[in-house]
Amino acid sequence: MEVRTEGGIQVRCDKLPAPVIPRTRLQVWFIWVCSSILLWTCLVQLVTVGELWRPHFFERISNRLAHSDRLPLVIEETVRSPLPLLPARNYTSNGFLKVSCNGGLNQMRAAICDMVTIARLLNLTLVVPELDKTSFWADPSNFEDIFDVRHFIDSLRDEVRIVRRLPKRYQQKYGYQPLRMAPVSWSNEKYYLQQILPLFSKHKVVHFNRTDARLANNGISLDLQRLRCRVNFHALKFTPQIEALGNKLVRLLQEKGSFMALHLRYEMDMLAFSGCTHGCTAEEAEELKRMRYAFPWWREKEIVAEERRSQGLCPLTPEETSLVLQALGFDKDTQIYIASGEIYGSERRLAALRAAFPHIVKKEMLLDPKELQQFHNHSSQMAALDFMVSIASNTFIPTYDGNMAKLVEGHRRYLGFKRTVLLDRKRLVVLLDLHQNGTLSQKNFEVAVRWAHEKKMGQPSHRRVIVDKPKEEDYFYANPLECLCQQPD
Repeated sequence: MEVRTEGGIQVRCDKLPAPVIPRTRLQVWFIWVCSSILLWTCLVQLVTVGELWRPHFFERISNRLAHSDRLPLVIEETVRSPLPLLPARNYTSNGFLKVSCNGGLNQMRAAICDMVTIARLLNLTLVVPELDKTSFWADPSNFEDIFDVRHFIDSLRDEVRIVRRLPKRYQQKYGYQPLRMAPVSWSNEKYYLQQILPLFSKHKVVHFNRTDARLANNGISLDLQRLRCRVNFHALKFTPQIEALGNKLVRLLQEKGSFMALHLRYEMDMLAFSGCTHGCTAEEAEELKRMRYAFPWWREKEIVAEERRSQGLCPLTPEETSLVLQALGFDKDTQIYIASGEIYGSERRLAALRAAFPHIVKKEMLLDPKELQQFHNHSSQMAALDFMVSIASNTFIPTYDGNMAKLVEGHRRYLGFKRTVLLDRKRLVVLLDLHQNGTLSQKNFEVAVRWAHEKKMGQPSHRRVIVDKPKEEDYFYANPLECLCQQPD
């Protein structure tokens, strides 16, 4: 209340409250827009931080979106808090290394380990490797379809910087042309430091279009050898889908007791390219020869099959494998997992092996067809399942020393020298022929086979070095000695 004097008379005035002005539609709309912008900004910041921290929430959403076109696979996994990221190594990158791997899964696996090591040696930024899609297997899988790409990048960030793709200014679709080349096979550190590193000063991006066996087995510094192991045994982790199905296979096998993983490398591609036709019909031998000639990149065309077999350069046939396993002391109750693709000749060629060992199984027998459907026409993903089972088996026996046999052997050594029977095929061929023509009795055959393999069970051993003949010496990934011992000697 207010009192004031007007013309000598006191007048009392009650002050009215200020009028309430209603908000216009424009003001309401403006507040709504500002609030929306604020909310979206917060969401973008959360997603950005989430990409750095990798909480499982975002990871699972991205995995489900990436595989939405595939059949669902039930994955039972425990909820684990993400491990803290290792501090990133601080270095000035000398350029980008792009690589296109060639070969099957395990050849590419070894190559990826080598490429990470080379990038570390030369202080480069590595682009996530491209996988081979044009080889005999014609598998369209990308790196992230087989390996956990985020784990790969994060687990190595304290050694080398890895990016998913080149920056736009260095991409070919924007006009940039990188230097494409294949480094010299079995090269040492000196070659890469003196011959390869200077190329990055001029080109900034170098594309290795072949990666198989490009780093020497021996003569590499201890730190780099151990980095090769770290990539192989820890950084190259399969995707959750592959790991879940591989673990299920192992669990189903272990529920029935101990088991052997038999890498029966009697497959069409192996027989065609090696020229090994022992035990095949004339029609089958001709079919394999035609296949060999159909691939121009396979240089060796005319091959004398029996001569190659006598040199121990052919995989054992299923029939020969049956005789050898029995001679080694495995009985009919042995559970055997066939870790390979389609056997050439199918069940007809497996008859003798199955008669001697009735408990033979394959992944197609253990799993529901729906579980394997997403892996059809993806041979590398199928091979990843066999790899996991072979690592976990009580005994691993390869009938040929290819890339899978060598990498599984090395992995089993790393896990505590698990039993791996390394068949001496050159000696076995002689013993098998003598036994089958009646010269060598069953008892003497068994004694000879066991004696020949007494020291070939995956025990600790030195890696054989042959100077200037790297193809003939022991493969680093089959016996990574530097990663198995406290002392280099």
